[in-house]
Amino acid sequence: MTNTMWGGRFAEAPDAVMEDINASIDFDKALAEQDIAGSRAHALMLADQGIISAEDAKRIVAGLDKIASEIAAGTFTFSRALEDIHMNIEARLAEIIGEAAGRLHTARSRNDQVATDLKLWVRDAIDELDEQLHTLQEALAEKAEAHADAVMPGFTHLQSAQPVTFGHHLLAYVEMLQRDRDRFADCRRRLNTCPLGAAALAGTAFPIDRQATASALGFDGPAANSLDAVSDRDFVMEALAAASISAVHLSRFAEEIVIWSTAQFGFIRLSDRFTTGSSIMPQKRNPDAAELVRAKTGRIVGALNALIVTMKGLPLAYSKDMQEDKEQVFDALPSLSLCLAAMTGMVSDLTVDKNAMREAAGAGYSTATDLADWLVREAGLPFRDAHHVTGRIVAEAEARNVALDVLPLDVMQSVHPAISKAVYDVLSVEASVASRTSEGGTAPENVRKAAKAWRARLADGAG
Repeated sequence: MTNTMWGGRFAEAPDAVMEDINASIDFDKALAEQDIAGSRAHALMLADQGIISAEDAKRIVAGLDKIASEIAAGTFTFSRALEDIHMNIEARLAEIIGEAAGRLHTARSRNDQVATDLKLWVRDAIDELDEQLHTLQEALAEKAEAHADAVMPGFTHLQSAQPVTFGHHLLAYVEMLQRDRDRFADCRRRLNTCPLGAAALAGTAFPIDRQATASALGFDGPAANSLDAVSDRDFVMEALAAASISAVHLSRFAEEIVIWSTAQFGFIRLSDRFTTGSSIMPQKRNPDAAELVRAKTGRIVGALNALIVTMKGLPLAYSKDMQEDKEQVFDALPSLSLCLAAMTGMVSDLTVDKNAMREAAGAGYSTATDLADWLVREAGLPFRDAHHVTGRIVAEAEARNVALDVLPLDVMQSVHPAISKAVYDVLSVEASVASRTSEGGTAPENVRKAAKAWRARLADGAG
């Protein structure tokens, strides 16, 4: 039996292997809602233009509504023999309304149809991700304000560098997530042109109204070039690129959560809701949610790489290779969504051990830069000289196994006589963070102000 959707060109049915490699319904059924929306808009436009009758358009729309209800109820039967979501819906439409169903495909191709469906799907996914990013920002900003003065070590090379506050650290991720939202917004703006009406690749001779279908589907207008309209998948690559960068941000934070929750650090404690136990070690509290956020970054970045490699050698316009664009994005964007939900839950629930953070903040001579800065301000040394003097003082403190703020004054004066007891005013970790009042610095007053500003901005729905 030939495939009835192909008409009379083929005399034999496809081989079973051909059916397996060619069918996409197993994954592109995710486009059902978007496919039905596009078909409704197309049918109504055809009727408005006098290309099909108003009665046929009415029957088509009613049939599509019935199919949508069947899919929502789980009673729709998807057939691999019909290859994809477009043919499955068209075949069922024919069963429901008869001959009129055959008029729906007038002046369009599966090429512009699938491009439209996929743009609608990606656009919907971006809108959902933006809302989730916004929610995570709110959780971070709220936690940052609550811990604006909680001193912790700031690291470079994962070595103690200078004291910062926990609130300041969290606000760094609020900034990153805002850039993620901006990237997704840029992607959404660029993708928002409608491929419908490009047909297979050259447009159509029917007097269609592409502005009408674009408007009905919420696009800014029609895609300007029919070849580009059906062969463009850079909107998917751009969405995956934005998702990959966002996933990397979440992965970095997840790694810190894993480190901070260890007994060796003990900075934070995750709730039971986002940890698991061990099958053999009853004492364990494993940060599995954070670890899985970290791991899922690989599959999201992999999806981007896979699509780029698929597209890199394709001539215009459509090639069947482009069927491979969907599984990656259908997996990657929901994976990012799951990561965002998990991260928001962890941030909202985690508790902070300020004492552990404070103790760690003073380790590793983290206020050495404050000593060097004091020598520049108060003793008039060039910074490079102050850096050298400070290094020698740190060595003295290390030899005595004491912190800088308890190193005897005479020891420091033996390195440089201009040092006075006033130096102790800058050597505590609290004094260090309080002094960092430059714009964007970690001083608690800065952090409170920034956190309040972010919370107000996010409460207004801005981003």
